Amino acid sequence: MTTMDTGSGLGSAPRLRDPRYDILFEPVRIGPVTARNRFYQVPHCNGGGYRDPSAAAEMRRVKSEGGWGVIFTEQVEIHHSSEITPFIELRIWDEDDLPALAKMADAIHSHGALAGIELAYSGANGPNLYTREVPLAPSHTPILTFTSDPVQARAMDRQDIRNLRHWHRLAYRRAKRAGFDILCLYGAHGFGVIQHFLSPRTNQRTDEYGGSLENRSRLLKELISDAREEVGDSCAIAVRLSLDELAGEAGFSNSQLRDMVAMHAELPDLWDFAHGTWEACSGTSRFKPEGAQEDLIRGLKQLTPRPVVGVGRFTSPDMMVRQVKQGLMDFIGAARPSIADPFLPRKIDEGRIEDIRECIGCNICVTGDMTMSLSRCTQNSAFMEEWRKGWHPERIRPRQSETKVLVVGAGPAGLSAAHKAGLRGYDVALAEASSDLGGRVSRESRLPGLSAWARVRDYRQGQIAKMANVNVYRGSFLTADDILGFGFEHVAIATGATWRRDGIARYNLLPIAIDPAMPVFTPDDIMGGSIPSGHVVLYDDDHYYMGSVLAELLVEKGCTVSFLTPSPRVAEWSFNTLEQGTIQARLLEAGIDVRVTRGLAAVEQAGVSAACTYTGRIENIACDAVVMVTARLPEDALYLALRSREAEWADHGIAGVKVIGDANAPAAIAWATYAGQRYAEELDAEPLGDQLPFRREVARIKD
Repeated sequence: MTTMDTGSGLGSAPRLRDPRYDILFEPVRIGPVTARNRFYQVPHCNGGGYRDPSAAAEMRRVKSEGGWGVIFTEQVEIHHSSEITPFIELRIWDEDDLPALAKMADAIHSHGALAGIELAYSGANGPNLYTREVPLAPSHTPILTFTSDPVQARAMDRQDIRNLRHWHRLAYRRAKRAGFDILCLYGAHGFGVIQHFLSPRTNQRTDEYGGSLENRSRLLKELISDAREEVGDSCAIAVRLSLDELAGEAGFSNSQLRDMVAMHAELPDLWDFAHGTWEACSGTSRFKPEGAQEDLIRGLKQLTPRPVVGVGRFTSPDMMVRQVKQGLMDFIGAARPSIADPFLPRKIDEGRIEDIRECIGCNICVTGDMTMSLSRCTQNSAFMEEWRKGWHPERIRPRQSETKVLVVGAGPAGLSAAHKAGLRGYDVALAEASSDLGGRVSRESRLPGLSAWARVRDYRQGQIAKMANVNVYRGSFLTADDILGFGFEHVAIATGATWRRDGIARYNLLPIAIDPAMPVFTPDDIMGGSIPSGHVVLYDDDHYYMGSVLAELLVEKGCTVSFLTPSPRVAEWSFNTLEQGTIQARLLEAGIDVRVTRGLAAVEQAGVSAACTYTGRIENIACDAVVMVTARLPEDALYLALRSREAEWADHGIAGVKVIGDANAPAAIAWATYAGQRYAEELDAEPLGDQLPFRREVARIKD
């Protein structure tokens, strides 16, 4: 090993909050209840819902511990006639749902936060694939879901509207009994019947609920009036609305919202504003900066005496203060930042700004909901593992032995493993072959639009620098002989992965024919500074962000680009991060020749042969270079060399060698940081045998 960085140590004296942030910790009244500060975790999904209620409840409890003043559920379906299967949310259909909801409310209250519940009737977004009920909406319309379900909603008649109000009353009563302090009516992102009534696009009614803005807001007014009758002064009533439906005046526009707020200024106890579509509201950092909705929310607070909540992926305390001082909002709304760091408020309060785990805006958290699986976070691997595995974002159990740990590779997995093992108290050496830490995170964060991803490296590097028990060795290329000679009891190999250049991925499971006369580049080549020229065919069989990022980079460098993918759409998996439409639009607007449903058949001397994925018909495309964005290969040679000498481990004091992260199986960065934390959490743990490595909830069998 060569250059060594030593930490400055832990256990520094407690610090006080910077007075400039005092305004963020002022209590704010919401109708009959008072929030302890201005930190407001807006409703967000988590992939758990009715299937994993204990996991969801413990996740919210940790946020209460972290200092949030208001903490909400995700959307909670109020009635079985409107549900969004296959997506997994909470429900408040009948009494059977109350124990799980009460458990969540209790968890939120455990450290002094107000508990909020977002009540949703999805209307034109509820296909009812589970209940098989006929969907109801303001007007006859197809179900407007992500999955284009072949279902239409029936236009509500007056009796349906009376029923809808009754169902809401039942939900209000149950929410109150479950212990919630704030009842929020969901009418944003196109997912709530309130937005469907407000929008001329989905409300073509000619009765007293359609036509004028006053008529279109009638249902909202009635639902809030009903709520006040049901809960009295025991709960606050909030409403979450779209800032702009992004359809001009044909939809529910920002100007119409302003007119509606002015018309009903004192109707709810709180106004919660979010962008019109989920994609626009929760855009990734690649396309949306912090505070991206500022222009849309500006001036709304001046239209109402009620407190206002806004969002914008806020991670900077200074930005938060400006939002309040400039009169943009009363509460700092946050979903993704509260996931990345549930202790964000406490860290600001305790003067530990540098310890904030800033959201990188990758939307991996969103993919849990979109794929009907438990959400995860690139920055906070404990997210949704608080109950299942007992992980905590700020605390970790102490070491179980005096053993020492060697981590080889300082990419996201290695940094995470070294950080968490150091927190446990182990003596850790982190060896990196290059002079820079971060691995793929450092390389990818230099690509267009991905600079925020460097936060994965910066946070862990900054935390490690404080630890006297973690030493970092740069420029340290290690062999199996080196490792056997060091005497570390535990060894983690986190040496990453490299992009393939043989065409193998999903479409081609075997190498394709490649003429050596044609220059072939991989993402590693381009990130290393080797840029092709002329007409480039970029073949994307990865289907996430890399292909489109490189295509835009090549255009910036003066190349003409043809983008080929076997998928029917560009960057197909980024549908789950809410980016797909933006990505494809940007490529088309950049003049890139986009060719979908084209699998790479061969790379030839003067171009490529591409096959239609449906017909197999071949077309030839002339080009000067090819960029392969396909699969990756683990860099596991060091691990395999050590495994081949396992018989020598005991003689050299080695108790275990484990390969983690991309060196084990390449995946997204969130998988690597999770692998690093899991390695550290499980150090010296007893073997589980046939037991599951997590807790789960199993449905109760009813007669």
